[in-house]
Amino acid sequence: MDTYSLAASLAVDYPVLNIFWTMLELFLWILWFFLLFKIITDIFRSHDLSGWGKAGWLILVIILPLIGILAYLIARGQGMGKRDVEQAQQADAAVRAYIRDAAAGTPAEGGSGGRSHVEDLARLADLKERGAISDEEYQKAKDKLLA
Repeated sequence: MDTYSLAASLAVDYPVLNIFWTMLELFLWILWFFLLFKIITDIFRSHDLSGWGKAGWLILVIILPLIGILAYLIARGQGMGKRDVEQAQQADAAVRAYIRDAAAGTPAEGGSGGRSHVEDLARLADLKERGAISDEEYQKAKDKLLA
């Protein structure tokens, strides 16, 4: 059997609708694992759950995954979003505090008392806030300034 007839027979055996369903199943499978990992992370990050509560949710999510994930999203879905926002705010506050501390303790060349570094770091933070530079560009520029 030559290559052309093999490809033609595969195309007949696997029509376009089957390709669509396969891609949909793959997408749903990836979405499922994303939700599972997101929920397990949120269970362990949640400070308002006791140890037994965390164990119960974890068992429910692992033993009965469909029911467990849907129940968790219904019961604690709003809290997930709030915890995500709080974590992002804490990380942002930590970066800002680090920049302030690093800028205050780093004198600039020529004995100007650190003025230029403070201004440059403030300008970088402002650019990052406005979205003019990415986090990666911000980190590289900050490392370059503080080196």
